[in-house]
Amino acid sequence: MDIRQERIEDYNLIYTVVKAAFDSAEHADGNEQELVTALRKGENYIPQLALVAEEKGKIVGHIMFTKARVGETDVLALAPLSVLPEYQRKGIGTALIKEGHKIAKDLGYGYSVVLGSDTYYPRVGYVPADTLGIFPPFEIPRENFMAYKINEKASTVNGVITYAKEFGIE
Repeated sequence: MDIRQERIEDYNLIYTVVKAAFDSAEHADGNEQELVTALRKGENYIPQLALVAEEKGKIVGHIMFTKARVGETDVLALAPLSVLPEYQRKGIGTALIKEGHKIAKDLGYGYSVVLGSDTYYPRVGYVPADTLGIFPPFEIPRENFMAYKINEKASTVNGVITYAKEFGIE
């Protein structure tokens, strides 16, 4: 498997990967593929942190991290993570997350936040976000709002996360 930065010519394939990945997801709003498109056009898009996973030249997974804020500190929001259903449970999502974290650390980010499965994301080091001083801007079960400290030397944060406007969270 190869992981690389997404390219413009990948956008249509990524759209179908994201749609297929969330068609069968337990918690999805059905617009994740539209969110990816909107985030790319926004000011919080980070091209280096929009990655695809390829198997034999076929895009089978995608991840996007965008800028968010906690107080005066830039952090990352991991959303969405998508793997084609027939390629799930093979380590592709985990590989995308780990590569994203590595790049994010090189870019100087200290934290990544995710709203997601409390059985999946802890396997790659995510913990309840409040333990790292990050709080959601809406009601959500504590175990589903998680964060990961990308850089152990990152300064302490404490506050409510502000997402990119494309998420539609006020």
